[in-house]
Amino acid sequence: MRKKFIYFLWTAIVMSVLFVSLMFVAIWNGWIGYMPDIQDLQNPIDRYATQIYSADGKVLGTWNMNKENRIHVGFNNMSTQLVQALVATEDVRFYEHSGVDFIALSRAIVKRGILGQTSAGGGSTITQQLAKQLYSSQAHSTVERLMQKPIEWVIAVKLERYFTKEEIVTMYLNQFDFLHNAVGIKNAANTYFSKEPQDLTLEESALLVGLCKNPSYFNPVRHEERCIERRNIVLHQMVKAGYITEEQYEESSARPIKLKFHRADHKEGMATYLREFLRRYLMANHPRRENYPAWQQVQFVVDSIAWEQDPLYGWCNKNLKKDGTPYNIYRDGLKVFTTIDSRMQQYAEEAVYAHVAKYLQPAFNRENRRKQNAPFSGQLSDKEVRNILNRSIIQSDRYRTMEAAGYSKEEIMRSFREKTEMTVFSYNGEVDTVMTPLDSIRYYKSFLRAGFCSMEARTGAVKAYVGGLDFTHFQYDMVMEGRRQVGSTMKPFLYSLAMENGFSPCDYVPNVQQTYMVAGRPWTPRNASRARYGENVSLKWGLAQSNNWISAYLMSKLDPQQFVQLLHEYGINNPDIHPSMALCLGPCDITVGEMVSAYTAFANHGIRCAPMFVTKIEDNNGQVIARFEPRVNEVISEESAFKMLVLLQGVVDGGTGSRLRFRYNINAQMGGKTGTTNRNSDAWFMGVTPDLVSGVWVGGEDRDIHFDSMAMGQGATMALPIYAYYMKKVYRNNALPYRADAIFDLPEGFDGCSQTAEEDDFMGIEDVFE
Repeated sequence: MRKKFIYFLWTAIVMSVLFVSLMFVAIWNGWIGYMPDIQDLQNPIDRYATQIYSADGKVLGTWNMNKENRIHVGFNNMSTQLVQALVATEDVRFYEHSGVDFIALSRAIVKRGILGQTSAGGGSTITQQLAKQLYSSQAHSTVERLMQKPIEWVIAVKLERYFTKEEIVTMYLNQFDFLHNAVGIKNAANTYFSKEPQDLTLEESALLVGLCKNPSYFNPVRHEERCIERRNIVLHQMVKAGYITEEQYEESSARPIKLKFHRADHKEGMATYLREFLRRYLMANHPRRENYPAWQQVQFVVDSIAWEQDPLYGWCNKNLKKDGTPYNIYRDGLKVFTTIDSRMQQYAEEAVYAHVAKYLQPAFNRENRRKQNAPFSGQLSDKEVRNILNRSIIQSDRYRTMEAAGYSKEEIMRSFREKTEMTVFSYNGEVDTVMTPLDSIRYYKSFLRAGFCSMEARTGAVKAYVGGLDFTHFQYDMVMEGRRQVGSTMKPFLYSLAMENGFSPCDYVPNVQQTYMVAGRPWTPRNASRARYGENVSLKWGLAQSNNWISAYLMSKLDPQQFVQLLHEYGINNPDIHPSMALCLGPCDITVGEMVSAYTAFANHGIRCAPMFVTKIEDNNGQVIARFEPRVNEVISEESAFKMLVLLQGVVDGGTGSRLRFRYNINAQMGGKTGTTNRNSDAWFMGVTPDLVSGVWVGGEDRDIHFDSMAMGQGATMALPIYAYYMKKVYRNNALPYRADAIFDLPEGFDGCSQTAEEDDFMGIEDVFE
């Protein structure tokens, strides 16, 4: 009987060893469970957030999705005490084993598995923990977790074959999620202490390593006492490992936590609207009409053109990595180098905020106090206001969520009229309040919106991009996404067509109101001013004063179909622009980005530059994998462009843009054009200098949200000052290559006239309304 027992015992042992051996062979070769291939094991550090750089070398931000907000930092850029703290606490024999610490593993099996001592410590090495971070999904049961362990052991051994100990520590710290969207040690050091990893003190290093046990439980923001206790345990482990002395321990463990905490968020920081625009632009798929709702058919056309003509649009899906998969900005650790200048971006954001938030918004709030249906125009009826609000309710996330949950329309609408606690935006910080969701819709609609873009005239390089005032609360981008009526900023395109057809700035036309027959129906354009009514005036004067009668006269002498074709050549891709007489007054919807790009043709000898946002992209090894060059097309002749510069300078020197001179004291050579649409719904200003072309739009979320007074609602009041503030700061910075003494590249003595004018071109009116 004893021999049979011994035989059975040895058979069981041999079979177990054989079974375990076969299991590990199967795991090693990927026959059981998931085993990454050699290329993935050799390049596991490709799962880092993409960094966006400005043209002057500043990190504008990162792109992340869920936990993919990490930025790689090298071993030499980490504090030595940080690495020591990690090794002492998580894997004291790290430099002695080859991925699996059998001493620690045996201890864990006996003390935790058999004796049930939960405080006995784990058996996982740093390399095993890295394997778990890289390749294990979230386990939903103890059994599932136990099945993952052997796979992680094998992966750990393989990682040790391909990487040095320093590289493994570096990958671990770059990979770990330290909570609060701080994934990776670089983000963690910045989020908790506003420092770089190499600048962390002993106590700060110990605190961050302490989070590796359980970042939520030891969260220093919410559980300071627990965090201090855990930090001191890490310090004590460092004493035991011989990394620090008892005196250092006593001194450091007695110190309180001193955080400089700020949550990492891609919605914060500089150029937030540009970063979001580029994120979607780079990751775009091939446009398919069925993926666009009926109200986005214009966007489908715009995206389709971009897919064919712009290498940057959909770049990630147009270009494949060596393994045949598309690039992914959330995982591939790319570096995207933009054309943005961080200084100019700051000036633009400051200009928009100073004028809209500090001046226009308080004035708009005062006007709204007198309106029955604020913030909507007093010209709307109660029924029209209700219809607008009902559309906003149906388009809201709250409505869609409740509808998906099975609530009836009556229940949903009732909920919008029930008061609830909420936190709302204000320019002085978020405010906790109680209001109905319907009132919150009104409240958010009361904030004016704005868009600003500035490009280099000769390259199209975008130097500043402000899609709104606060990306967290108002995410609709008013530079490249939002389309609004352009009003009189359309007129320079019409005048350029006239120049192409033989007109000159000094040609005289009748300044009278006329009625034109359009498709068998009379059309009589109106004009805000009757200055010089009945006289023959020059085209130069007509554009300077933004005279609608002169524009209509020109349109009657030109081909509307040819005008539409010219607009498309200017880069205006809206397919809903149709030939008509009224087109000369700017009733069509165009983005700020398209307008600025179109105006580059005037300063660039008739050659229009498409917006250029990115110069190059590097992979996570620093290799350049894409370069981008200016994209240009000739729109008008050089002579016509020269004539347009004469006309546009007239707007600033003696027309509706002359506030730049007498109020803001800008004496630099520049041209411009103001624009105001019906009922002051949209306010525009376009500015042109020898080097920069910029555009500003200001208005409400809806076209019926606007100033009712012309004095406040016109482009010269709402939009022009933003351009003025921006350009003054640009000119004051001598480190920038843009000078106030720059002059347009015009032939000497050029005035655009084929013959000497017989009368004065200008009346010198400084504040004529459009």
